[in-house]
Amino acid sequence: MKNLWAVSFILMIVSSCTIVKGYMADGAYGPTSFSYEKQLKDTIVNRGDVFAFGKASVPCDWIDTLHFFNQGRMYSNTTLWEAIGPKTETQGVLIVRNDQIVYEKCTGDLTPDKIAGVFSVTKSVTSLLCGIAVDEGFIKSVDDAVTDYLPELKTCDPMWQKLTVRHLLDMQSGLDFDDTYSLSLKQKGLKRLNAMARLNYGRNIPAQVRKLKFRCEPGTEYRYESMTTEILGLVIERATGCSFADYLEEKVWTPLGMESPAYLSYDSRKHHTPHAFGGLALTMRDLAKIGRLYLNRGEWNGQRIVSESWIEQSTAYSPENEGYHFCWYNTSCIGADKPEFPGYYAMGIRGQVLFVNPYKNLIMVRLGLRDDTYAHIPYLFEQLSNLWPE
Repeated sequence: MKNLWAVSFILMIVSSCTIVKGYMADGAYGPTSFSYEKQLKDTIVNRGDVFAFGKASVPCDWIDTLHFFNQGRMYSNTTLWEAIGPKTETQGVLIVRNDQIVYEKCTGDLTPDKIAGVFSVTKSVTSLLCGIAVDEGFIKSVDDAVTDYLPELKTCDPMWQKLTVRHLLDMQSGLDFDDTYSLSLKQKGLKRLNAMARLNYGRNIPAQVRKLKFRCEPGTEYRYESMTTEILGLVIERATGCSFADYLEEKVWTPLGMESPAYLSYDSRKHHTPHAFGGLALTMRDLAKIGRLYLNRGEWNGQRIVSESWIEQSTAYSPENEGYHFCWYNTSCIGADKPEFPGYYAMGIRGQVLFVNPYKNLIMVRLGLRDDTYAHIPYLFEQLSNLWPE
């Protein structure tokens, strides 16, 4: 076994210094909720008035003792914390209903106003910015070719000219890229890990994009991977002529009255390419405000932020495309039956979740350090919201 690990470590070094850089930065288990603190990052601030959720006069403490969650043979009529507490290092759960915080519990290092990385929840925010860019005419249509906005890719693989913005939103890019965090001694496994490490820790994402190849023709099939949304972020920047962070600050952070700053990591000072796939860090309460925007069909206190049609395309329940639409999920993605009152959600590694149930007017957030449990947290929120009393 020792020899195996020795060979593995040597192969890592030979394969990529980027893998070693990631290991040195975040250890063997990858990034945590607070890894953003060590990364290059832009600061996103609210330059206007602050909006704050109210506090319910009678909090919903009954949630702690409610036996409701069922999933396979592992969970039968369990409570929320029995399902997600012991093995997940859940550090925060926030539930908002009718603009009132009805449940909020924080443990460990997290507090309501502490900033934490939300990883691939960022993808749903990237989708939001894409919708705003479409509404403003910077992106003329989601059926435009990516090369309309990134013309330098026309000289690369010919398949780029078949790739559309819609394909990026629905994870149908056809790119030969894998979200892998585990080391394999096989050369193919090392190559894929190296590519993911370069996306997370590399210093030149545009160069990595230009070298990409395709597995299949775009639009052929759904396959989740982070590079696809990273390219969407590049399209948004090029189309708007504005940095991702500045566009997010102007179009979302300020009009939504965020209470705290957010951070968005990027690759290097030279290229300043945002991690549109997973680099956002913010507080639980500000994340819930993204949920409120979607719950209110793209309006914020009478101001239209993004079109209602964009919200509909993102969140309308459908099992097609494995329950993934414009960077938002529904629980059909795990094979669950359609509930009476279906919700939708954004999700990142470590079990970071923003869940919205429009039928019950509920917004639910969970943040934590890891997610070593069989309980699917959005499925738990789905069941809880469907049981919620009127």
